[in-house]
Formats: sequence, structure tokens, C-alpha cells
Amino acid sequence: MNKINQSVFILLCFAFLGLIACTQKTQPEELSTTEQQAQAASSTPQPKQTQKPPSQLFPITKNGKEGFIDRTGKLFIQPQYELAFGFSEGLAPVSLNSKWGYINPMGKIVIQPQFEEASVFSEKLAAVKIGDKWGYINQTGKIAIKPQFAEVEDFSEGLAAVKIGNKWGYINPKGQAVIKPVYDEVTLFSEGLAAVKSGKKWGHIDKTGKVAVKIIFDDNSVFSEGLTSVKIGNKWAFLDRKGKIVIKPIFDETSIFSEGLAPAKMGSKWGFTNRKGFLAIKPQFDEVNVFSEGLATVKIGNKWGFIDKTGKMVIKPQFDEVDGFSDGLATAIGNDGKIGYIDRTGKFVWQPTN
Repeated sequence: MNKINQSVFILLCFAFLGLIACTQKTQPEELSTTEQQAQAASSTPQPKQTQKPPSQLFPITKNGKEGFIDRTGKLFIQPQYELAFGFSEGLAPVSLNSKWGYINPMGKIVIQPQFEEASVFSEKLAAVKIGDKWGYINQTGKIAIKPQFAEVEDFSEGLAAVKIGNKWGYINPKGQAVIKPVYDEVTLFSEGLAAVKSGKKWGHIDKTGKVAVKIIFDDNSVFSEGLTSVKIGNKWAFLDRKGKIVIKPIFDETSIFSEGLAPAKMGSKWGFTNRKGFLAIKPQFDEVNVFSEGLATVKIGNKWGFIDKTGKMVIKPQFDEVDGFSDGLATAIGNDGKIGYIDRTGKFVWQPTN
């Protein structure tokens, strides 16, 4: 998937061409070995069906297999999958015998493993790869948009980026081309606009394909909290939705606004700027990421920790890698390269495993 997220995006996605709505297509027959393994996985002891699943589950790895824990670190779905992504819209992609399917929060396989690759559900559709082409399925596992694209991104605000040939455009949930594939790079839609690249320059378009922010910048980001960062020459500035500069190009690098602050680099160090362009947290870190649930990851030397919005270090730098907090937990990698989950005190609720 595509440019859209250099430092959080994140976790965000993208692509396009003239497509037409597709009638439902029967799914490919599963390989017998895949079907047998899926059935075996379904028969692996899971929580009793009378048990209510936690509000949030987190993927973990143990002894080379992946399963899920709850927020307290308790194992809820036994490690049994080759790979697993997080839950979205009630389903999680899992891999068995090199094929991808989907499970529900009780660990039951509800869409049999049959795809070469798969994405999480977004707006009731998930991108899946059959052969060498991408399409989309609905939550029952039926083909909603037939596989026909070289690359795709998740749906966001009613549109998905798709790549046809070497150009990107956007389709609607019926598979119809809404914005023709004429761009070299794109992002998902955020706050009604998407960043697009034509040649060597970036700008933003609206959902009709109309240019909303001129395609004249050397780089840019998605809109977040009403602003987008753009590169002008060798400096970064922030624009509003009308393309007006609201924070002058004074930063050496930036990211998006989140929870009222945006990462901003001056010289060799990173800090955070507020919406007026004033440094709320002075540049002092080697790397940073955006704020999430009141905390931001920061790197000092070769270790990562967490600060609050005052710049106070609340979890000292001690991890080789970390992600931002989500639903009260954050993934963290220790000195041994193993992955675990920490709470807001920095304590592991799931000890690092591999």
C-alpha cells in the first residue's frame, strides 16, 4: 500500500482506474489442505461461546504462532495462526497455510482462508488479493468488487484508492470509477480531501476530483484537525483547507496534527508545535511520533520512551521500538528483539515473546 503515512500512517492507504460495478462472484474453491487446517483451527479450544468477548483484543506472537490477548494481558484466542492483524468492524484477518481468512472476536473462522493477501475491514469492505489482482469482499466473504487492480487501499470516507497500470484513482463501494487514475501517488481521504502527486508536485483534491489545494508543493501530508503540512523548497509549513499558509515554512520536517500538537523538526532535533506555530515542546528528541491517548513516543539516542503534552517524560526511554497507545496499550520491543504490550505506566501486561 502507499504513501499516506510516513509516521503514523498508520497506520492511513491508496490507488485507481475506470472501473465498473461488479455483480457478485463466487469465491475460489479453497485448497483442501487449507480447508482442513481452517477446520482444525476452529476446533482448537477457544473461550466458551457463552463468554462475552472483550471490547478490544490485541494480536500477540508466541512460539511462532499468533493469537490475541485482552487489555489485561490475558490470553483470549490461542496462538494458532501464521499471521494475524487487529480486529476492525468485528473481524480480524488471519493466515493459515499461507492463505488469508477472517475470524470473529470469539476466535471462530467466519470467512475461510482462501486469499493470497487481505486487509482489515473498513466501511464494511476489505481488500483481498486473488491471484495477482486486488478486489474487495463484504463482511459475509462475498466478492463486492471483483479483483482487477494492481494495488488498492482501504475505503475511507466512501472512496478507495486503486492503481491501474502505473496510475492511481478512486472508486466508490460499487467499484465505479469516481476519480480517474491520473496520479502518480495518492493518500486516502481525510476530512474530505486527499493528497495527490502529479509528476513531482503534491496538492489536494476533493471527492469530486476537483483540485482544492494547488498541486505545487514538493511534498505534503493528509489533512488532520483542519491543517496539512506541505514542503516548500527545503522547509515545511502548514496550510488550511483553502490552501492558505497558517504556519510559515520554518520547520525542517513535520508530521500531522494530533490532539492539538504536531511533530516539528528544527535542525537535528524534534519537538512539537501548536496550531499557532509556537513550539509547545522544544526540539530535543532524535525522533518522535504523533500524540495518541495523551502520550507521544520519543527517541533519545537509540531508545524510545513516552512524553505527555507538557513534554514531561512519563515512560523513560528503554525500548528498541514502540508504537503509540491504542485502547490503553502500546506495543514495545525490548533489547532481545521480542514484542510485548505495555500499559501507561510502562509495565508489560504481555511479556515480550516471539
